[in-house]
Amino acid sequence: MIAHVRGPVAAVTMTAAVIDVGGVGIQVMCTPGTIATLRLGQEVQLSTSMVVREDSLTVFGFASTDERDMFELVQTASGVGPKVAQAMLAVLDPDRLRQAIGQGDLATLTKVPGIGRKGAERIVVELKDRVGVTTVVQAGAPAWRGQVHEALLGLGWSARDADAALDRVAADLPAGTDPDVSTILRDALRSLAKAR
Repeated sequence: MIAHVRGPVAAVTMTAAVIDVGGVGIQVMCTPGTIATLRLGQEVQLSTSMVVREDSLTVFGFASTDERDMFELVQTASGVGPKVAQAMLAVLDPDRLRQAIGQGDLATLTKVPGIGRKGAERIVVELKDRVGVTTVVQAGAPAWRGQVHEALLGLGWSARDADAALDRVAADLPAGTDPDVSTILRDALRSLAKAR
């Protein structure tokens, strides 16, 4: 697996760049946003994902590891290949893509060329609980809620379970208190264990 490439930009086209890595020109397929940041002769480092097929080996390049990770994640959904995954990141940045999937925002997902309503529904069903931060912290919500929610998702709980546990914990908190995040996390984990 090639995790990144670094070197001067040797060539740039509408869809790809050639990065000179130790005298070898590696063609890297990029989104328009990434292409726009590249200049001939400029030293760059792109996070990459290599897609191996029977008849081809293609390297996709991204301005950040977050973009690369989302590119790889969305391909785990049925019917999403590298071209559609790249189109998703060309239209939506990683945070907006996470938000659209997490909230089931089909209208936003269908703006991506190659994704129809059924495809968008399938992506939401298959990835909703795997995209990381799937809820937007509401205005006025305590800061600890977003932190603990992310921690629970990182521990493998679904967004639905995490939200339900946080609602139960919040209901037991005395009004006006500013609880310790580690205490809230412990209480939320206990709540999840009891709910099983």
